[in-house]
Amino acid sequence: MDTLTDVLNHIRSSGALLGRTLANPPWSATFAERASLSLVTMLRGHAWIVDGTEPHRLKPQDIAVIVGPAPFDVTSDPEASPAPMYIQTANGVCLDAAGNAADSIALGTRTCGTQLDADDAMLTGSFTVTGRVADRLLSALPRVLVVPRAVQRTAALQLLEDEILRDEPGQQAILDRLLDLVLVGALRDWFVTPEAKAPGWYQASSDPIVGTALAAIHDAPHQPWTIELLAHQAHVSRATLARRFTDLLGEPPMSYLTSWRLCVAADLLARDNTTVESVAREVGYSSSYALSSAFHREYGLRPSQYRRASAG
Repeated sequence: MDTLTDVLNHIRSSGALLGRTLANPPWSATFAERASLSLVTMLRGHAWIVDGTEPHRLKPQDIAVIVGPAPFDVTSDPEASPAPMYIQTANGVCLDAAGNAADSIALGTRTCGTQLDADDAMLTGSFTVTGRVADRLLSALPRVLVVPRAVQRTAALQLLEDEILRDEPGQQAILDRLLDLVLVGALRDWFVTPEAKAPGWYQASSDPIVGTALAAIHDAPHQPWTIELLAHQAHVSRATLARRFTDLLGEPPMSYLTSWRLCVAADLLARDNTTVESVAREVGYSSSYALSSAFHREYGLRPSQYRRASAG
């Protein structure tokens, strides 16, 4: 398993908010959902994402990913600053500029705007994720990233567009999975663009030596890995692996192994009702005591304390 796949396996949408907006310029919409990740694409027409910094232009079929809970605007003209057609709140309700339910702009299933044949059509999706593994990815991304249509390599966006207007049993599950596909494809395509500043673990995944050691760690964090065993997996000496790993990731292999194990343990503690002992075994610690000691050094809390804090 490559590192990006393993990280993204911990980031799945569930009950995502998805919708289309249809309008003629000038128009604007405000998104105040406080979501971890939001995705915006123009099915037709152009738009700009404005979040207090330099506006980011969206051409047709470009995909923008917005990271973090701060509100942002999407507008057909950032200089005209039109009043928002609606404000989408954290519970998914669309309000007009006066704070009233914007029923007058409802055009159909997951669709709002002024008219069905409007010049511009925007598709949006958003969801919230939590956990230490998710933080590893989100902290490595800029506030707004745009993946141009020209560099996209998947057809998932077209599938999402086709499904978003349906209202059938199981539709939310289909939309969640399609949104995941669009997001994964967008991130993968963005990471290889010249302007992307990919995290060290992503860049190292393609290294023939370090990538092999990383894959071993992510495939089986429960294994009793040592520097000797990881070097054997990579078919190099201990010294070669340690030097190359540290150069690419900024920390030695065993340090990375420990931090990854504890990230996974933290998420298991927050999401599952399994015992600390079983979590310890799942991430490669010999006992709950061994996990508790390492966990406290890393996070300043015992596993049981962390679980209670996450539940609260």
